Amino acid sequence: MKKIKTLIVPVLFLLISSVVVSQNIATPPMPAAPGGAASTPPPGLPIDGGLVILIALGMVYGVYKLIMKQKTLNV
Repeated sequence: MKKIKTLIVPVLFLLISSVVVSQNIATPPMPAAPGGAASTPPPGLPIDGGLVILIALGMVYGVYKLIMKQKTLNV
Protein backbone atom coordinates (compact mmCIF):
# COMPACT_ATOMS: atom_id res chain seq x y z
CA MET A 1 0.00 0.00 0.00
CA LYS A 2 2.89 2.35 0.78
CA LYS A 3 4.35 1.88 -2.72
CA ILE A 4 1.01 2.80 -4.27
CA LYS A 5 0.85 6.03 -2.22
CA THR A 6 4.43 6.79 -3.17
CA LEU A 7 3.46 6.57 -6.84
CA ILE A 8 0.01 8.17 -6.75
CA VAL A 9 0.84 11.31 -4.73
CA PRO A 10 3.50 12.73 -7.10
CA VAL A 11 1.36 11.92 -10.14
CA LEU A 12 -1.59 13.79 -8.61
CA PHE A 13 0.60 16.80 -7.81
CA LEU A 14 1.80 16.89 -11.42
CA LEU A 15 -1.73 16.65 -12.79
CA ILE A 16 -3.09 19.33 -10.45
CA SER A 17 -0.22 21.70 -11.21
CA SER A 18 -0.82 21.43 -14.96
CA VAL A 19 -4.47 22.37 -14.47
CA VAL A 20 -3.58 25.33 -12.27
CA VAL A 21 -0.99 26.64 -14.71
CA SER A 22 -3.38 26.33 -17.64
CA GLN A 23 -5.95 28.66 -16.11
CA ASN A 24 -6.10 32.09 -17.70
CA ILE A 25 -6.05 34.75 -15.00
CA ALA A 26 -7.01 38.18 -16.28
CA THR A 27 -4.89 40.99 -14.89
CA PRO A 28 -6.57 44.28 -14.11
CA PRO A 29 -5.63 47.23 -16.33
CA MET A 30 -2.86 49.52 -15.18
CA PRO A 31 -4.04 52.86 -13.77
CA ALA A 32 -3.58 55.92 -15.96
CA ALA A 33 -0.59 58.16 -15.31
CA PRO A 34 -1.23 61.70 -14.00
CA GLY A 35 -0.71 63.07 -17.54
CA GLY A 36 -3.57 60.93 -18.85
CA ALA A 37 -1.46 58.43 -20.80
CA ALA A 38 -1.60 54.79 -19.75
CA SER A 39 1.48 53.73 -17.83
CA THR A 40 3.51 50.69 -18.85
CA PRO A 41 3.75 47.74 -16.47
CA PRO A 42 7.00 47.34 -14.53
CA PRO A 43 9.53 44.90 -16.00
CA GLY A 44 9.52 41.35 -14.66
CA LEU A 45 12.43 39.73 -12.91
CA PRO A 46 14.73 37.77 -15.23
CA ILE A 47 15.18 34.03 -14.87
CA ASP A 48 18.75 33.36 -15.87
CA GLY A 49 21.53 30.84 -15.28
CA GLY A 50 21.02 30.69 -11.53
CA LEU A 51 17.88 28.62 -11.98
CA VAL A 52 19.74 25.97 -13.97
CA ILE A 53 22.38 25.72 -11.25
CA LEU A 54 19.71 25.29 -8.55
CA ILE A 55 17.99 22.52 -10.51
CA ALA A 56 21.32 20.74 -11.09
CA LEU A 57 22.22 20.98 -7.39
CA GLY A 58 18.80 19.65 -6.45
CA MET A 59 19.27 16.66 -8.72
CA VAL A 60 22.75 15.97 -7.31
CA TYR A 61 21.38 16.16 -3.77
CA GLY A 62 18.53 13.80 -4.67
CA VAL A 63 20.93 11.23 -6.13
CA TYR A 64 23.14 11.56 -3.04
CA LYS A 65 20.18 10.91 -0.74
CA LEU A 66 19.13 7.87 -2.81
CA ILE A 67 22.65 6.41 -2.65
CA MET A 68 22.81 6.98 1.12
CA LYS A 69 19.42 5.34 1.54
CA GLN A 70 20.55 2.30 -0.45
CA LYS A 71 23.70 2.00 1.68
CA THR A 72 21.68 2.06 4.91
CA LEU A 73 19.28 -0.58 3.59
CA ASN A 74 22.13 -2.92 2.56
CA VAL A 75 23.91 -2.74 5.92
